[in-house]
Amino acid sequence: MDVPSALVWIRSLGLHVRAERGVVLVEVLVAVLILGIAGLALMELCGGGLRATIAAEAREHEQADAERLLSAYTLLKRTELDQRLGDRRVGPYVVNVQRPERELYRIAVADLVTVVQRDEPSNAP
Repeated sequence: MDVPSALVWIRSLGLHVRAERGVVLVEVLVAVLILGIAGLALMELCGGGLRATIAAEAREHEQADAERLLSAYTLLKRTELDQRLGDRRVGPYVVNVQRPERELYRIAVADLVTVVQRDEPSNAP
């Protein structure tokens, strides 16, 4: 029995279309997988940025607290500074007051350090 050539061509075209559908499905699945991986990477990047922002904000608050504490210590009088020589815990901070010279006081809070001068009291009447 002789099959017309047009019918053979149509059958072979049908098989070819089915095979292309399978390849297209695989391509779509791979594309969705690639987009999913890129989306996860983007989410992780945003999460990392958010964590860094929160950490920087917390560090900024700590730095501001330490600066206020250092400012308060620089306003103390000579006798008050003499009472506070050495290490002293003030809240979460350790304040270190030293007297390297007779009229100089070195005050350190966290990573902030300053030196203040307090003249000796005069014994004038």
